[in-house]
Amino acid sequence: MSLAEYERLRPLGEIEEFLSCMMCGESRQQPLFTPTGGKGWRYHVVRCPSCGFLYRNPNVRPERLGDLYATGYSNFLTGKYAANRQRRYDLTMKAFAPVFDEGKERRLLDFGSGVGLFLELAEQRGFDAYGVDLSPESVEQANERLSKARTYFGAPQDVPEIAAGGFDVITLWSVLAHLPRPLEDFRRFRDLLAPGGVLLILTVNAHSLLLKAYGSNWSGFTKNHLMFYSSETVRTLLGRCGFAGVAFAPHYGDTIEAGTTRLPAELVTRLRRNVELSDGGNMMRVLAFADEEAIGRWGGGPLTVHRLHA
Repeated sequence: MSLAEYERLRPLGEIEEFLSCMMCGESRQQPLFTPTGGKGWRYHVVRCPSCGFLYRNPNVRPERLGDLYATGYSNFLTGKYAANRQRRYDLTMKAFAPVFDEGKERRLLDFGSGVGLFLELAEQRGFDAYGVDLSPESVEQANERLSKARTYFGAPQDVPEIAAGGFDVITLWSVLAHLPRPLEDFRRFRDLLAPGGVLLILTVNAHSLLLKAYGSNWSGFTKNHLMFYSSETVRTLLGRCGFAGVAFAPHYGDTIEAGTTRLPAELVTRLRRNVELSDGGNMMRVLAFADEEAIGRWGGGPLTVHRLHA
């Protein structure tokens, strides 16, 4: 249906706006899902009939994004959730070794750094590490946790130490789905990377078999998620923002990831290969290469690098 027809069907919240597809500009909408939560939240997810991109519509206006994280969000990032995140960090850094093996004299930016759990690991590996986040509570807790790394409240362009750029690594741990203007953000990330730099993404996978099975009850539809990517739409995003290449590593959820630590290496390899061939897992691990220098430096070994075009 047309965007005008769709707008007549949906109420518009105080902090919301209607969107056309961010990936291709298509204004037509295909309504698909209506996720709901136990605390009364509810939103609508549409599919772009041209490129297949899934996104929340109506969506949150960029200038009101901070409303979602103003209070209480840091509590969500502790306890059992923190343990799961630490496991994700460890497994993903292994998947994309040697990018994270040695951080000495290398600058790292963790975008959406939360309470500083990953920055703590980056410190330990020798990175000159920085973070930014929209939750003031999280920023305060992170800086209490960290010894050398530093995290800031706001956007990268608002912090002189970060706006200067020159980062060798930028990380987005479960952040991509929270961005209301991904093209603007990723063009900025590309500008912040040094020659030979890479950007790491961990995000829910909109091509997941679990989404097909659970529909509106899919675990990827959480309260603050705004947009939902497949490997195809991630390639579109990165290509339009000037990245030279991308590699993917399958991720099949915290429970299975934890369980495979007890399996023989040969079985783990076979399982991961099967997941990669089917849907890539319920989440995606993505490594984006800023330029040809980055591909030459980090794109070898088991990684398959897909070249990108604007």
